[in-house]
Parts: sequence; structure tokens; C-alpha cells
Amino acid sequence: PILYSYFRSSCSWRVRIALALKNIDYETVAVNLIKDGGQQFSEEFQALNPMKQVPALKIDGITISQSLAIIEYLEETRPTPRLLPRDPKKRAQVRMVSDLIASGIQPLQNLSVLKQVGQENQLTWAQQAITSGFNALEQILQSSAGRYCVGDEVSMADLCLAPQVANADRFKVDLTPYPTISRINKSLLALEAFHVSHPCRQPDTPPELRA
Repeated sequence: PILYSYFRSSCSWRVRIALALKNIDYETVAVNLIKDGGQQFSEEFQALNPMKQVPALKIDGITISQSLAIIEYLEETRPTPRLLPRDPKKRAQVRMVSDLIASGIQPLQNLSVLKQVGQENQLTWAQQAITSGFNALEQILQSSAGRYCVGDEVSMADLCLAPQVANADRFKVDLTPYPTISRINKSLLALEAFHVSHPCRQPDTPPELRA
């Protein structure tokens, strides 16, 4: 498999965690979202993903974009360890939390949106988008969480949570009002799959940001 990834992309990080958890060896092709006006806009990359976004994964003779679609495919073709619970109710909760982050928080503070709001408004904008989403997420997790987002097993929801908390840190969001989010995130970052896939340990991580 070949993963088209950018070290700091939270969507790419979700997929890197899934690949690590499922012990899938892959090659990384770095797509720098900032250099050369954004390498995702190159004709070559656009042919892979017309949305001009990372990640994209070449696997089993197909190319898949959109991180949750990639994770679901990996889950269906390589089901161990499970990232979606067997129980339909828990599975729905996992998808709900994943979608809340992947559709309701991350896109609002994404690079392409921040470019539109103007340099001086970027921090405030990102903080508001994340805070508003985390207010809802904290409430949901208080009833669904065990050790992790839904019960005591790592799921697709956790693959979305840790990268979003890293974004929150980057945008200097105060996490004090979110004890459940913070607690789960701390447990996740202690796991090997989250450690090796971390933005500070990628082939394209700049030297000054390396762990």
C-alpha cells in the first residue's frame, strides 16, 4: 500500500493509526500542503484525488480518499483488530463520534477554510470551531466512554479524537472544560499505534518538529 500523507494532517494521522493498529506495512508519499503553493494542487495528485486533499491510499489495486472511507475499507478487508464494535448500538455511537469530528469540527478549522478567513482571524476562528464541537463531544463522551471513546476498546472514534485534540493544542484551545476528552486522549497517546503514527515521527516531519 502507498499512503499519500502530510505529517501534520489530522485526517492523514487517522489513517496512519489504523494502518499501525492493523499491522499493515505501507510506503509514505509526502504531499506538502504548504510548499510550492500546496503540492495537493499538482496535476499528478489531482489525478489521484480530485478533491486535492490528503490522505489517499493506494491499496488492493484501488485508490481511496476520505479518511473514514479508508478506515472502513481497512476494517472490512482486514478486520483484526476491530475498529467498529460488533454491537450495532455501539457501532452507531462510534460512527456518530467519528462523524461529529470529521464533519462537524475538523473541516471548519482546515487549512483551506483558514485561508478564507484571513490571517488575523485564523486563531479565533479555529478556537471557536473546536470549542463549539468539543462542548458537544464532551457531553456525548460522558455517557459513551469507558477507557476510550466508546467503551474499553479502541475504535474509529478514537482515531478521530487524538488528531483533533492535537489540532486543539496547536490552536491553543484551553482543554480544562473537557476532562473526558483529555483523559481519553492521554490513554490513546500511550498506545504504540498512536505513538508511531504521530506527526512528530513522520518521514516528512521537519527537523525542528521531530520528537
